[in-house]
Amino acid sequence: MKRAEHVLEHLDAPVPRADREASLADVHRLNTWFGGYGLTLRAIGRVLRGRRASEALVVLDVGGGHGHFAGRLQAWARRRGLQVRVIVVDREASSVGGGTLVVRADATALPLRDGAADVVTTALTLHHLEPDAAVRCLAEMRAVARNAVIVNDLWRTRLTLVLVWIATRLFARHPFAWDDGPLSVRRSYSPTELRELAEKAGITNLVVRRYPWLGRVIAVSA
Repeated sequence: MKRAEHVLEHLDAPVPRADREASLADVHRLNTWFGGYGLTLRAIGRVLRGRRASEALVVLDVGGGHGHFAGRLQAWARRRGLQVRVIVVDREASSVGGGTLVVRADATALPLRDGAADVVTTALTLHHLEPDAAVRCLAEMRAVARNAVIVNDLWRTRLTLVLVWIATRLFARHPFAWDDGPLSVRRSYSPTELRELAEKAGITNLVVRRYPWLGRVIAVSA
């Protein structure tokens, strides 16, 4: 299935605040149930396996929106006795509480010094960027990350398209999701395309895991 290029989703354009909030609530709900949070946490766990509890962990979440993943990560770390500081970078960022630092900035120009975070994550963000911008985003993430870059996104397959079409119509409450969900699948990058983008960004060791029944890929710089 060819990638849909130069097509905007509703949330890529200015929309009324109430519509944006309702649509983001749908994204949060679907992420909770269909791998958006759990798969990223599992990947972080693999990257940090054997880390001592006394070592403070810094995680940067690019495109982290309202900080839903940040809250999940903090709870995950507490259960494991880990100290974690989460930084959320988003163009629409607002205060999220819970000790999370919020930075309003673009994913292609992260305002952090090189090596500022142990792990840099992003979920359902990369497919919103056209290839040149996606490369810049990945290059910025690589520069900021000391240990690993983790990308969680949709897997562009016909199966995913069907699964997302069904999920958005059964569980999404705002009509934006009925259009944006399937379009997100069509805009997402295949595993091969992700590796090509990563190589252009200076990431030569990308490992991609596929989760077909969740319609997801997890790409980690190992």
